[in-house]
Amino acid sequence: MKPTEEQLKIIKRGTEEIIGLSELEKKLSRKKPLVVKAGFDPSAPDIHIGHTVLLRKMKHFQDLGHKVFFLIGDFTGRIGDPSGQSKERKHLTAAEVKKNAATYKKQIFKVLDKEKTEVVFNSAWCSKLGTEGMFDLASKYTVARMLERDDFQARYRKKAPISILEFMYPLLQGYDSVVMKADVELGGTDQKFNLLLGRDLQKSYGQSPQVVITMPILEGTDGVNKMSKSLNNYIGISEAPQEMFGKLMSISDKLMWRYYNLLTDVDHEKIKRDVEEGRVHPKQAKTDLAKSIVAEYHGAAKAEKARVNFEKIVVNKETPEDMPERVFSTGAMAASAVVADCFNISTSEARRLIAQGAVSYDGARVSDPAQTLTFRAQGAVLKAGKRRFCRIKAARIGPKKT
Repeated sequence: MKPTEEQLKIIKRGTEEIIGLSELEKKLSRKKPLVVKAGFDPSAPDIHIGHTVLLRKMKHFQDLGHKVFFLIGDFTGRIGDPSGQSKERKHLTAAEVKKNAATYKKQIFKVLDKEKTEVVFNSAWCSKLGTEGMFDLASKYTVARMLERDDFQARYRKKAPISILEFMYPLLQGYDSVVMKADVELGGTDQKFNLLLGRDLQKSYGQSPQVVITMPILEGTDGVNKMSKSLNNYIGISEAPQEMFGKLMSISDKLMWRYYNLLTDVDHEKIKRDVEEGRVHPKQAKTDLAKSIVAEYHGAAKAEKARVNFEKIVVNKETPEDMPERVFSTGAMAASAVVADCFNISTSEARRLIAQGAVSYDGARVSDPAQTLTFRAQGAVLKAGKRRFCRIKAARIGPKKT
């Protein structure tokens, strides 16, 4: 394993706070692999690059030789994490949790090393607690301590409902650390209360408390709000290379440095100095950032192709030659259905794009989701936004056989 100072330099990069830094130094000095955990509730099926801030830090620990556990909160996920919530979350069904968890397992290995990752589910031990176990766990913490939490305080002052079940969430997350005997737990800054509760519970159970490392919450492409699919400011790690590249090129120059720091391992301070001193143009720095991130999920060749297409489509306003093609057996369809089908999005998302005036067909703007698009055998181009294109054709119907 690397010397402690070298490990700390890598571990510290991009972190918001390390609680128990001196403890971490002692743990690292023992030259034994640490048990590092990070929990993810399967509350949504898709992972975006905001989630990878945490995943990348897990990868750093993997590369340093430590044991990394990707904990899927299939038990706690049915309660819903109250962190940062102004009201009680909708409870997920067992079927929803199972479906989303399966999707997570497919996506996380775009970042983590599959051979070095232990994927565990907290239902394995939480389901076995039973009534007596829940009683014992609940006795380890007080209501007064729970109400020290900012979001609970705010809801309490507003007389907004707080269920007893929500109090159980951080307790169960902390219990995960007890069962796993975690040395380090990673989480976003909004998870700090839960992570610290894990330290307290470990002490109650006679264990050495885990080191808590919080990671920043990544802003979305708007540069203001937390990255979120619901706010449409996200970049999904499974999105097409061209779409990822275009979204990354749309961020502000200021936000670019934050993405460099949290989403890459390059020396962003040196690149920033080169830009500030005029040796590198900001557009080139952003292009390099976009290529680096796209390459991580799709490979260098596809990242370069995305760059070339971006220059052609967005900068030079040309139509790409290699666009996806859809052949419809019908002669016409409603615009919203065609857009949803061609770009693999929901019908509501298709209607939103049309309402924004972002869709054109055969060079003419589509203004009504119910508008009928007529297909021709020779084809016509459907465009959505600045970067999405699809060639639409009607199926050729040959003469009847005699």
